[in-house]
Amino acid sequence: MRPWMAALAGGTLIVGMCGCGGTGPAAAQPGSPAGPTPPVASVVTIDIAEINGPYSFYPSPAMVSANQTIVWRNSDTVTHHLVFDDDSIDTGTLAPGTLSQPKRSAPGNRTYHCTIHPTMIGSIVVMSPSTSGRM
Repeated sequence: MRPWMAALAGGTLIVGMCGCGGTGPAAAQPGSPAGPTPPVASVVTIDIAEINGPYSFYPSPAMVSANQTIVWRNSDTVTHHLVFDDDSIDTGTLAPGTLSQPKRSAPGNRTYHCTIHPTMIGSIVVMSPSTSGRM
């Protein structure tokens, strides 16, 4: 189920401010039960820049918290297909200008490459929940 569908089903999808006296997005007042505020963005986007060895992806290494979702954006002019070296993630082929499906990875250091262009290599560092708050 897509995250926005889960939020809609759970009744927590916030569409925007409706002039209800809020002071900004989510307008939580001190001490109000607004829920946990993630210390970092929930989605990390890694750009596929070009066929340039270890400089093919930006950022690389990408620092990711265990509770974050990762997407790869093909900013190049040719198709790519990313696979983690441990086979835990496979993006499928990504045409120019497209995004991968959202992915999550277990904590640890992970390396990946493009199966079409094997000299393209990248890495991510996925921090466990206990260390990700210190990013």
